[in-house]
Amino acid sequence: MGKLVATKRKKDHGSLVKSIVSAELETGEHVELIYDRDAHTTALVMRKGKAWRIVKSIEDRHQTLVPLSADNNMLQHGVVLFPSAPEDYGSQATLIDDLAAYIHRYVDLEEGCERLIAYYILFTWVFDHFNELPYLRIKGDFGTGKTRFLQIVGSVCYRPIFANGASTISPIFHMLDTFGGTLIVDEADFRFSDETAEIAKIFNNGNVRGMPVLRAQATRDRDFNPRVFQVFGPKVIAMRGDYADAALESRFLTLLSKRKRLRDDVPINLPATYSAEALALRNKLLAYRLTTYGQFAPLQRLSGSKFSYRESQILIPLFSIIEDESERKHLCQFVTKMVQARLGDQ
Repeated sequence: MGKLVATKRKKDHGSLVKSIVSAELETGEHVELIYDRDAHTTALVMRKGKAWRIVKSIEDRHQTLVPLSADNNMLQHGVVLFPSAPEDYGSQATLIDDLAAYIHRYVDLEEGCERLIAYYILFTWVFDHFNELPYLRIKGDFGTGKTRFLQIVGSVCYRPIFANGASTISPIFHMLDTFGGTLIVDEADFRFSDETAEIAKIFNNGNVRGMPVLRAQATRDRDFNPRVFQVFGPKVIAMRGDYADAALESRFLTLLSKRKRLRDDVPINLPATYSAEALALRNKLLAYRLTTYGQFAPLQRLSGSKFSYRESQILIPLFSIIEDESERKHLCQFVTKMVQARLGDQ
């Protein structure tokens, strides 16, 4: 479940130094990277008993673990977002209420969507407990709020990777393999129109653990040396249409975004304060991840639901993290209506 990103030889006593964004220690404790943008520093945080321990390095398995440098371009330019320090979140119910309120403040959605999205965001922070997962998609024409949705939702997901500015598909493979977070893609059906097969590989392989993508890579000696890229992880995307592949379509939880009059209390332009709100929520979500690490297992089935086998397969991991049984049943009913509405819209 750990993510190691670079290795070098330490000069003083010869032990290996590994730069990381997360790792599971030999002791069973989990470590995560934190990033203070104002101080331009990174550190590692782990939960020790009931307290948090923040350190610059950790000795583990005859090696020294250090955080990824604050000089990394992805951190400096906000392409990948991290928490700055763990903060108390209260309870899962309180955290879901906080997330739903944050979404409601900045995005105009159909009634019932906010709590489902809040649970998906929470799921992204513990997705590595599961072997399968769903993707979240918002679908609609231009001018229906899809980009705003990605900004708000993406900014509080686990290690969000904003791929919108990628000029080609290649950086996305590298970022997913390096950071192992949540891929956020706007205009997923148009932005990579010339590389549809490549983005489809990420989506087709990325919702099941152990299904990496192989890409050709030549060495300096022109030897053929395929590179393995790990692409497993949550994906939040916006698009206007559908993919032709029915199997790929079945991996998405799809929200429909339609033209309508914007709610009066939703700001047309995002205030400067929204990023601070998102950071505070990421800090609470980090505490949630560290506190609950290793505690989740998939349900055997969704009781009382009428979902197909494929729908149940991708929904079970998401619903497995919901503590409140009545909330689980309510969301099952909502997702059933959402699936029916999507089928009727085709």
